[in-house]
Amino acid sequence: MISTPKPLPVFRRAVIDSWRSTLIWTAALAAVLLLYLPLYPSMNGAEMRSLISSLPAELVNALGYEDILSGPGYVQATFFGLLGFVLITAAAVSWGSTAIAGAEESGRLELVLSHGVGRVRYAVESALGILVRLLWFAVATAVVVLALGGPSELGLDAANVAAVEAAWLGLGYLSGSIAMAAGALTGRRTVALGTAAGVAAAGYVMNALANQNSDLDWLRNFSPYSWAYRNDPLADGFDLPGLGLLAAACILFTGLAVWALNRRDILG
Repeated sequence: MISTPKPLPVFRRAVIDSWRSTLIWTAALAAVLLLYLPLYPSMNGAEMRSLISSLPAELVNALGYEDILSGPGYVQATFFGLLGFVLITAAAVSWGSTAIAGAEESGRLELVLSHGVGRVRYAVESALGILVRLLWFAVATAVVVLALGGPSELGLDAANVAAVEAAWLGLGYLSGSIAMAAGALTGRRTVALGTAAGVAAAGYVMNALANQNSDLDWLRNFSPYSWAYRNDPLADGFDLPGLGLLAAACILFTGLAVWALNRRDILG
């Protein structure tokens, strides 16, 4: 009897092989939320208000602390805009750089392709594997944020939590897709890591500069970080133009990864 090949072999292997790291990243994200969110009631006192008002306005704006005394502003400043951004970017860049460049350097990519898996299929399924794991992060963190929202007096709206999770997910996957594309173009994991991390850092810096000086507001047009957060989704809900820019960039770099892998010679 001929066995039927299981669907999505590359996707399934990527998810199965990384389940330990996925759980570790999830635990790290949950730990940050459990550490910071319950502190909000004690941070929202007169002393904290006095401290924030005593800081230079440029510094407050650069750090995204202008609304930190509100519940949504506090969650945005401490998690989605800072530590959560760092963690999801690190995970996405790690997975994205490993998916093609890392597999090529280890010789695994050539082996997989020799077993009848097409290059386009390999790249698409690898991208899907990254997206699904990041989607798990979004669901897991949303559950924790909503669970802590009441006890921590954050005043969060569930729909707005979904909005910020969508922006955070798009921002994270964009880093992963850039890492995949750089890896597919060069076949070098260090290049993929450096390129994706550099783009993420540049986006954060451009947003911080634009916050400090209105004359630099044009920098937001080139900052994925600004696309995700400039309209404060935790307070104002879904920002469709910003999400649209993130989605378009994700599709562009995923497509670039597919195209580059499909045309370049693979080194054994």
